[in-house]
Amino acid sequence: MHTSTTSTNALMPWSAQDLAQATQGSWYKERTPNTQIKRILTNSRHAESGDAFLALKGERFDAHTFVAQVQTQGCEVAIVERPIDDVEIYQLVVADTRLALGLLGAFRRKSCHDLKVVALTGSSGKTTTKEMLGSIFSQLAPTLVTRGNLNNDLGVPMMLLELTEQHRYAVMELGANHQGEIDYTSHLVAPDVAGILNIGTAHLGEFGGREGICQAKSEIYQHLKASGCAIVPKNDDFTVKIEQKTQSFQCLSFGEGGDVYATDIQLQSESTIFLLHTPKGITQIDLPFAGAHNVDNALAATAFALALDVPLQVIAQGLASAVAAKGRLNFIRKKQYLCIDDTYNANPTSMLAASHVLSQQQGIKVLVMGDIGELGDTATSEHQKLGEQLSHFAIDQIVAVGEYAQAVSVAATGPVPVAHFETQAQALPYLIEMIKKHQPQTMSFLFKGSRFTHMETLMADLMETL
Repeated sequence: MHTSTTSTNALMPWSAQDLAQATQGSWYKERTPNTQIKRILTNSRHAESGDAFLALKGERFDAHTFVAQVQTQGCEVAIVERPIDDVEIYQLVVADTRLALGLLGAFRRKSCHDLKVVALTGSSGKTTTKEMLGSIFSQLAPTLVTRGNLNNDLGVPMMLLELTEQHRYAVMELGANHQGEIDYTSHLVAPDVAGILNIGTAHLGEFGGREGICQAKSEIYQHLKASGCAIVPKNDDFTVKIEQKTQSFQCLSFGEGGDVYATDIQLQSESTIFLLHTPKGITQIDLPFAGAHNVDNALAATAFALALDVPLQVIAQGLASAVAAKGRLNFIRKKQYLCIDDTYNANPTSMLAASHVLSQQQGIKVLVMGDIGELGDTATSEHQKLGEQLSHFAIDQIVAVGEYAQAVSVAATGPVPVAHFETQAQALPYLIEMIKKHQPQTMSFLFKGSRFTHMETLMADLMETL
């Protein structure tokens, strides 16, 4: 199996002429390095001989102040908006270093002629679908996959800079914090296949509603190659609007009623079996992921792979060997206790999906939920809606932690009891007491919340007491 990292593949070097051409910049005092540049970095701590340090500027920082420092570390080239005096380092002056990073990423992408690029976005499921696709394509050839959350206007070009001559596939996750961001990043990646997984409620605050989210996500099709394929969710509330954006492309749809769909779904506590139906045939999928939502993710991954003519057998093998990303429904066992780590992030849709997985586990089932961010003015009402829905699930207890924990508790009208706490420090003794009360019974805990809540800390603290 081919790796999806660049650790064993040499990065393509840059010449001084390449850098100037890509960024439309000019060398300060016409001094140009005569050696090739191996890497372009934005982190001054890692800059060394053979690197080019790109000095980004933000609201609270200006990396131009580190140019002298990187010179002492052996770095001979800096890409800057304004030249720094009293340094010997070669300086490429550009209009805007943030945009220069994008131009460099796009330049590297264009220089990879044998590369097929998949771009995906959505309100939930991006990380898991990305990992599934990485597993599928890696059966065939070296594949670059977006790492962590490098899916914004800085992260996407940083990932493109990791492309090597060995890569044949790239799976690029595109996120959106504002209108126009996906238009920008999809232009950089120039995808052969582009698609939306779903239109949910993540980032409601930034876009003022799901219509705005749909508009932002649909930008992913704007730079799809004319000969490319658009991937469309068939049973989303916004399917019709998405289909209007993709009329000029060849399309593949996934989900019930789509080109790629599932039947005979057997949801198990930690895995799923289903029959995969595609225009290329039918096959059984043994998916090492729990939950109906991960069937949807697997269908999406299948559609993306089929668009690049990946054989059905390879897709099945890739899905069977896919591994969940850290903090994405990871099952951790200790004695008679199961902790489900789904702490990577959260939105209302994914909170419900993960709670369904919890309901299929053994013993006393406890949801430990943190706040969900980026909901704007709807934060209180969305947490209340969750409290109402989750209190009717087949689980035994909800422990809500954070600013909106009380909103969850107040709205819970179902049979599931809800305890609410402002802080993790307050919640921990309650959880410990609950375990003592139910000993020696089997217990299953789901920990989930938005990234800023760091619910993995509470999970680790509880596991230390088991």
